[in-house]
Amino acid sequence: MSSLFTRGYALMLCANFLFFMGFYLLLPVLPFYLAEQFAADKGTIGSVLSCYTLAALCVRPFAGYLLDTFARKPLYLVAYGLFTLLFGGYHWATAMWMFLLFRMAHGVAFGMVTVAGNTIVIDVMPAARRGEGLGYYGMANNIAMSVGPMLGLFLHESFSFDVIFLCATLCCAVGFAAAALVPVRRRAAVVRRPLSLDRFILLRGLPGGLTLTLLSIPYGITTTYIAMYARELGVEASSGLFFTLMALGIASSRIFSGRLVDRGLTVGVIRWSIVMAAATFGLLALCRPLVAVAPGAVSALFFGGAALMGISFGTMFPAYNTFFVNLAPNSERGTAVSTYLTSWDVGIGAGLLVGGWVAEHAGFESAYALGFGLSALSWCLFSFWAGPKYERQKVR
Repeated sequence: MSSLFTRGYALMLCANFLFFMGFYLLLPVLPFYLAEQFAADKGTIGSVLSCYTLAALCVRPFAGYLLDTFARKPLYLVAYGLFTLLFGGYHWATAMWMFLLFRMAHGVAFGMVTVAGNTIVIDVMPAARRGEGLGYYGMANNIAMSVGPMLGLFLHESFSFDVIFLCATLCCAVGFAAAALVPVRRRAAVVRRPLSLDRFILLRGLPGGLTLTLLSIPYGITTTYIAMYARELGVEASSGLFFTLMALGIASSRIFSGRLVDRGLTVGVIRWSIVMAAATFGLLALCRPLVAVAPGAVSALFFGGAALMGISFGTMFPAYNTFFVNLAPNSERGTAVSTYLTSWDVGIGAGLLVGGWVAEHAGFESAYALGFGLSALSWCLFSFWAGPKYERQKVR
């Protein structure tokens, strides 16, 4: 069997981890930054933060087209470098509109980097180990997603926001250096096809994309607002522990999820991961009612939900990534990855916006009850529509 951990693959893992480390370092801190610097309420915070995802969403389809048409690595490096430099903009943003402009520019760079990175890592790994390779690549992302917020919250307790922005910049600068060293093979000449909708969106992937979007809405609520929810619940342990347990859940799921996908069990893996995601949001929704009747059980339920969330989404990510890639030939790989990430971003953006609005008017427990309902709907749509359609249309 071909070796998975080549020099190029290892460098891509490093670049991906540090990229998302810089990104997630800021994510739970920004609501506090906006509240303290600009006196923004929850609804305004959700609206401002969702613009980042909206900007990434707008560039995703074009990113996939460009990556399928031109050399992939130069596009990756330009976007990665821009993303790194834009962290400095937050320091200079003295008004809300300035912050909003920098945040949207950051979203554009983020959208390009993530599509390019996912596409290039597939190019440098053996096809027979794609599920396993994407699992480890996603683990780098997901561990950063768990450790980054924890570190960001720790820094927020002891240092200024400028120090946090600097740490995020340094993480991405080292990641950019790793990305620059990745060796890539020269691609065969690309046949220029006429422009059409399927050059920007993988139409065969839309059913699966809808189910993924429904799941990413409550995920976006969690990663952005969980620290505020913990404070309202009066959870004694640091909310950073939530992200630590989430990271452990993600790491444990990677031991088996990628290999199951490589054995052809993509649909089954996704179905079970959706069940676990629904259970996660159900547990988090129950925390608030329990504060009045069983306060001692709240922390156990809260942190149990963290571990289960890590397992569910850690299992889900490589399976969904493979789901989209397997629906497209190599010439449409960038478009497939773009559609996968666009589906995710639509839900994250909606989660940032809806989460802040629902929390403002009905409380965080209602936001998580909504997440449970969306997860249940996602399972139904995937089991009876997207999954069977995938089995008929997959190309590998």
